[in-house]
Amino acid sequence: MSTTPAPSNGARKPKAPDTRGPVRKLLTSFGFQIVAALVLGIGVGLLGRNLGASADNPTVLSDTLDKIGGSYVTLLRAAVVPLIFTAIVASISNLRRVQNAARLAGQTILWFAITAFIAVSIGIVLGLVIQPGSRAGAGLEPGEPYAVGTWWNFLLGLIPQNFLGLGVTSSFDEASKSVVSGVNFNILQVIVVAAVVGIAALKAGRKAEPFLAFTESLLKVIQRVLWWIIRIAPLGTFGLIGSAVVKYGWEKLASLAWFAGAIYIGLALVLFVVYPILVKTHGLSIKQYFSGVWPAVQLGFVSRSSIGTLPLTERVTERNLGVPRGYASFAVPLGATTKMDGCAAIYPAIAAIFVAQFFDIQLNFVQYLLIVVVSVVGSAATAGTTGAIVMLTLTLSTLGLPLEGVGLLLAIDPILDMGRTAVNVAGQALVPTIVAKREGILDEELYNAPREGLPFAEDLDDGPAPEAEAATAAR
Repeated sequence: MSTTPAPSNGARKPKAPDTRGPVRKLLTSFGFQIVAALVLGIGVGLLGRNLGASADNPTVLSDTLDKIGGSYVTLLRAAVVPLIFTAIVASISNLRRVQNAARLAGQTILWFAITAFIAVSIGIVLGLVIQPGSRAGAGLEPGEPYAVGTWWNFLLGLIPQNFLGLGVTSSFDEASKSVVSGVNFNILQVIVVAAVVGIAALKAGRKAEPFLAFTESLLKVIQRVLWWIIRIAPLGTFGLIGSAVVKYGWEKLASLAWFAGAIYIGLALVLFVVYPILVKTHGLSIKQYFSGVWPAVQLGFVSRSSIGTLPLTERVTERNLGVPRGYASFAVPLGATTKMDGCAAIYPAIAAIFVAQFFDIQLNFVQYLLIVVVSVVGSAATAGTTGAIVMLTLTLSTLGLPLEGVGLLLAIDPILDMGRTAVNVAGQALVPTIVAKREGILDEELYNAPREGLPFAEDLDDGPAPEAEAATAAR
């Protein structure tokens, strides 16, 4: 039996030395596999275009890429409902283990709003300076109309139609000449049901302990399944990128290059300027923040899913950034559904200005103010079915701009969504870190500890020692 004592300062358990050679270590690196899948997917997509494949002329190759990418997205969607439900119930109930829970919750929401305000302001300035809508190439056709996203529809969407907001849809498949049925869900309603159940369990006290223990165990099981799905992310990335190249081609994508450039400049300013300033002003190391959060940012970039990245985001927030588990298990899941500086702030601001410029519509000061209000207050709308698309329709309809602009921008949405999600994830880890620092509960020794590489360990249950966690939370 090993005589090595368990770590008492919240650090990770000691690991055996890595005996792999440099080449093997590179080939088995998750980051390398993702980059290789991106390059290979683009290459195969271009090959498919040269062989005559397109959105209107699918081939065996393009269908294969589409099926690979679509299947991976389907796997992620299958884990969304149970993950969100158990994560939110567990996160709310975990507040019982943290002192000043109400204050921590209020501070978290406040900093969500502050960072969203900064991000949307940057988006508006970039839209006015770069003027991407005036520079877009001609010949772009408006897309199909989309449902209007209004505040009234948003509020109605909060009311669950049934438990977890599940529904069944049916459609006729022309290819197979058969009816195809499927289950859909409204994430916003899942969040409402989970929040109500979590608060009720919190109020029930000791009688709810068996239910909460079961929920936490179920969350661990679901996270394990999600990790298996994450492991095959390179395969999904290959299919998604390759399919996007086949469907849209470089010509159509290049015509929106100014818009894409404005989005990525805004994302870079938030990620590499605003966030470091906030980190530095709170007396923390910028280098340690980025080295700690980068694994989750990288996964968010390739998976394009804040929910899919949630387990890793929560993990690096606790183990790399030193946020107490009781608080992190509340703040990070909440951020994964409402903290969207990329999707709900930068993107709708620049996109709204792009649509106005493209259709030669002049915006006034009140409309710019509305962009700010909708972006700061309406982040929860991204928890609907299609993330940034819901937020964009909400913004355009509030400003009275043509909703055809939604379809116009969908061609390059997969490319933009990678950067948006990366910024979302970075912010979802940043705010709990800042609040923990301000409240004096951040484990700065763990925050400043040397990194041991990407936290893709097989054992998901190892973590800060319970006594260390309790001591940190009680400070």
